[in-house]
Amino acid sequence: MEVRRGGSTPPGSVATEFLPHAHPEAATTTKAVQRTNPFSAVVKLCSLLPPGTTERSDPRTKTDHEAMPRARRFCGRLGSMKSYDVLVVGGGMAGTSIAYELSVDRRVCVLEMEDRLGFHTTGRSVATFLESYGGRTIRLLTTASRDFLTTPEGLDRPLLSPLPLLWVAPHGEANDLRALASAVQEFVTMQPLTPTEVNDIAPVFRPDWVEMGLSEPGASEIDVAALHELYATGIRRRGGELHLSAGVSAMRRVGDRWQVTDRAGNPYEAPVVVNASGAWADVVAAMAGVEPIGIHPLRRTVFTIAPPASISVPSLPLVAHVGETFYFKPEGRHVLISPADETPSEPCDAKAEELDIAQAIDVINAATIFDVRSIRSSWAGLRSFVADRTPVAGFDDQVDGFFWFVGQGGYGIQIAPALAQAGAGLIRNGALPDRLTDLGLDAAALGRERLVGLAWSAGH
Repeated sequence: MEVRRGGSTPPGSVATEFLPHAHPEAATTTKAVQRTNPFSAVVKLCSLLPPGTTERSDPRTKTDHEAMPRARRFCGRLGSMKSYDVLVVGGGMAGTSIAYELSVDRRVCVLEMEDRLGFHTTGRSVATFLESYGGRTIRLLTTASRDFLTTPEGLDRPLLSPLPLLWVAPHGEANDLRALASAVQEFVTMQPLTPTEVNDIAPVFRPDWVEMGLSEPGASEIDVAALHELYATGIRRRGGELHLSAGVSAMRRVGDRWQVTDRAGNPYEAPVVVNASGAWADVVAAMAGVEPIGIHPLRRTVFTIAPPASISVPSLPLVAHVGETFYFKPEGRHVLISPADETPSEPCDAKAEELDIAQAIDVINAATIFDVRSIRSSWAGLRSFVADRTPVAGFDDQVDGFFWFVGQGGYGIQIAPALAQAGAGLIRNGALPDRLTDLGLDAAALGRERLVGLAWSAGH
């Protein structure tokens, strides 16, 4: 589940990765991915890259990122070429996590277009750790990330806080919950619940609305800011560099190296470029002369409400409708709600739309006793997917030295540790770490070649 911040964000909140696609494996295999003349529809988006100096309307912008590490804007004298082993484009969770893993034995530089790290999806995430969330590859990467999040390197506390997940099905949708329980049993055991048991756990539903529930007791919230800070601080400690307000303006392959220029005119070079630019992934690819991968940024809306005084908010679990029309969770004294929407968008600084909020209120009031009549805050963010809703981590199959690390969608925070380790292994020696292959992960499941022949299908 991912999103947070855009219009205004509730004070003191962290995040959860945008909730669920219960059955994301279903990618339509109709039209082949276009592999010729791909740039006409993409290059025009280059002008949409938001300049790092743009003022933001969000009053929480500074507060949200007080904990985020501030990095040197430039390294070296303007105009002097600096050489690295790896350049990472994007300073969100994806870019900082893989840079952290690579900086153990590589000279790494992260280029972030904004004036702070994690401004877009990472900084707006409603990040939870859910082992029943996503397709098999996502679930495997989530399970493989648990150890890192439980005992993070350099921290004396876990990055996970217990927050049980409760899936709910209204009448007529119980079979969908049974199918979900069957699909995820390889990695997590779910507990079926009767309507009475659901009401005991979350006494907020209208009478006779629930037919069945499904509980994931081991679900948790993730401290996104602390995880992101751990990665950024670790990069610097290992000798890596983080450049802010350094959006890429040009890229070209010269011999066996990439030459990259940022918008301030600073030049960089490295044999490997990692494209970890989220919603801007195809824009960056087009700059490099690499065929776009077919990234689909989807806007998700989030808002908070003050519930009736009779509801004990702190005792509520994370609750998600199996049909994916809403999810909600406690947020301090308030309740955070999302319609789990997926509205196609260009890469941008996403904002919540009134119509999406109004429609979500109708749905939530029909199912619960929240009796929402007004909201306290709202925001939106982009979750970016490829055709099969599984991340791409691997070298491009046509252009040397261009490594894709994109398409994390709503799973990027909870899979960050394992996916970063996978990506770093593939860059170092073309192989995944043994512990990931032992779990059953195959590098082909992350490569872009798997997308040939798959067409994007809108909807969860």
